[in-house]
Amino acid sequence: MDVGDVEYEPVSVKAVLAEMKDTAELMIDMSFSAVLLGSREVAEEVLELEERMDVLQMRARMSLMMAARSPEDAEALAPVLGVVGATEKISDATGDVAKVVIEEIGLPDALRTALPEAIETVARATVAEDSPVAGRTLRDLNLETETGVRVIAIRRGGDWLLNPDRDDYIHAGDVLLLRGTEGNVAPVYADVTGSEYVAPEPVEAGIEDLDRAVDSIVLMKNMSELSVDLAYGSVLYGSEGLAEEVAELEAEVDALQSRFEAWVLRAASRVDDPVSLRGLMHIAEATEVISDAALEIAEGVLRGMGTHPVVAEAVFESDEVVVRLDVVPDSGLAGTTLGERMVRTETGMRVIAVRHTDADGDDWEISPGPETLLQPGDVLIAKGTRAGAERLSALTGDDSLDVD
Repeated sequence: MDVGDVEYEPVSVKAVLAEMKDTAELMIDMSFSAVLLGSREVAEEVLELEERMDVLQMRARMSLMMAARSPEDAEALAPVLGVVGATEKISDATGDVAKVVIEEIGLPDALRTALPEAIETVARATVAEDSPVAGRTLRDLNLETETGVRVIAIRRGGDWLLNPDRDDYIHAGDVLLLRGTEGNVAPVYADVTGSEYVAPEPVEAGIEDLDRAVDSIVLMKNMSELSVDLAYGSVLYGSEGLAEEVAELEAEVDALQSRFEAWVLRAASRVDDPVSLRGLMHIAEATEVISDAALEIAEGVLRGMGTHPVVAEAVFESDEVVVRLDVVPDSGLAGTTLGERMVRTETGMRVIAVRHTDADGDDWEISPGPETLLQPGDVLIAKGTRAGAERLSALTGDDSLDVD
């Protein structure tokens, strides 16, 4: 649908904002996975979602304009417009990442070697006619529990189903977006498509400055994605603490981008084809935009303006929630690792960051792994379903969670 075809129609701003949030987060996953896989197909799916986001933001803006009937209304709705605009920026930035693949702008092979350690793979899989998953519900398949792989979206014809429910059926011809570790995705992909999953080939380490640049962009990606999650969390809970973390992460991403640019320029003279670095520069710029947009989402909370109820409700009613939980002494997680306690398997929640607290102060560990050791007083930032959040709350011993 062309943006010019959009006409005003009464819609729930809350519902549109919830869909915008879910779509933006899906696009972040998909765009970086397109780079990792060198997949034009996944990149094209990102651009289709970007068009959908253009329509959603236009509808949200029109509804908000109709709702503002006085200066007081305009003042109250200004932060909502800010969230709409910031979410659109995230969409545009992920579209720019996808275009690096589609337009073959150029990327060093080292980036595809580093990214698998930074993100879970998102694979695009078309359900074959004779696939064992066809005609079954996600509840029947129980994929996430059995395999650790989650179906994050289904495209059926031109319609998208974001974060499908356990009672949703999978049909032959559906396009599934699967998220999980590369080792777990491969057998699920084979069952769905009847074809072998082909992972990108690893690349030997090369020029030191380029390797540093790649490491920086991976860290920028992780920090920006965490910023988006924390920003929506700050809006949901009206938490100045989470909003301040977003501001700190945004400043760190800015500093990383400066170092990244210096390392790329140093490496350019020693790369056989300096043009291959253009894509890296595009991705860094887009990642920094995502970080800035996250700060815009949290700005109303930072400025003491609070959260407009429609935004908080939209974030609450979106398909995934972000929770902040403390590890309580003598709880199930104190003194153990995420892997030993099988947090992902037992709760279905993804721990996206851990803030370790000790005598030396606070230290963020972004994208923690199974080996991450948790101590009393550590803070977990996790993402998943409300039911999963309740299970994780029980493990941490933190009973302050309210997701009802």
